Amino acid sequence: MNEKYASLFESLTLPNGVTLKNRFVLAPMTHYSSNPDGTISDQELPYIAQRSKDIGMVITAASNVSDSGKAFPGQPSIAHDTDIPGLKKQAETIKAEGAKAIIQLHHGGREAVADLVPNGDVVAPSAVEKEGAATPRALETAEVQQIVDDFGEAARRAIEAGFDGVEIHGANGYIIQQFYSPFSNRRNDEWGERLRFPMAVIDKVTETVKKHGTKEFIVGYRFSPEEPETPGLTMKETLELMDALVEKPLDYLHVSLMDFHSTARRGADTNAKRIDLLQERIDDRIPLIGVGSLYSAEDVAAAKATGVPLIAMGRELLIDPEFVTKLKEGREDEIIRLIDPAREDRHGIPEPLWNIILQTKGWVPTKAE
Repeated sequence: MNEKYASLFESLTLPNGVTLKNRFVLAPMTHYSSNPDGTISDQELPYIAQRSKDIGMVITAASNVSDSGKAFPGQPSIAHDTDIPGLKKQAETIKAEGAKAIIQLHHGGREAVADLVPNGDVVAPSAVEKEGAATPRALETAEVQQIVDDFGEAARRAIEAGFDGVEIHGANGYIIQQFYSPFSNRRNDEWGERLRFPMAVIDKVTETVKKHGTKEFIVGYRFSPEEPETPGLTMKETLELMDALVEKPLDYLHVSLMDFHSTARRGADTNAKRIDLLQERIDDRIPLIGVGSLYSAEDVAAAKATGVPLIAMGRELLIDPEFVTKLKEGREDEIIRLIDPAREDRHGIPEPLWNIILQTKGWVPTKAE
């Protein structure tokens, strides 16, 4: 191993006492590859196994906690006890490679797809018009509490399936972020207090873990730092969110960024990197996972040099599942940097995801045909 990458292979102990063997995290990525009923498919297991080797922690694709929250075709479900057998296979597959297995808990809210949810009933904090889709229905007060409870039940299923932890998906414009955002939460009841829903979900999940799990069960939280809408989330609101999150019994925070080194849009110094603003505010009170367009060994080393404790990789591990292994063995010059459309066999990607990659120009770096 090249010495300049050695710090990436140092262990890290989370607040609950669990030790990760290195600083690499497989980022959660939608794969469109579960069975139509949301159970884990046979093609998911080799895909996740390849990407679990030599990784400290693996976070699965977003898994819907309620039927009303399904946002993708082929999305995995954790909404029913009948999902547990397949989820158990998934957890066992990840853990067999020596990684900690984390399942991401998700509800799409206004981003759910009408064709995929019961009766086409897309729900959200408020009935705010969504471009290109029907306006969602505002949730009744009792329905909001039911979704909070659904997150708790999903955590119970994760424990029963043998996962090492859960990640609460509070990012990317899905329901938890929708409740925190002034753009999408225009309620006048108690759920109009924008921090209430994220904190209620965290409390329900951590209470469930205390009841059904052990202190070694990991609970993380993912968030997006800003929104483009006006009014929308800015760095100011996100830094305030950090203050609330660090007071909760969480084991890590995970920022969702397309570009690790991106700067603030508004609500803070616009010359400052978001990752630096977050690190400064968190002040080592809880580990932060950074992510965003890290494709080479040099990219990862530069990200680690910012002081971020954990580095998540998504698209690069789609391109080359052996990225971390090659880095560990001093073979960084062998790392594959581009998807080869002519070599589907080279990348080990399920067919539905492979097709999406080829159709979505610019999402994953791809070799010119």
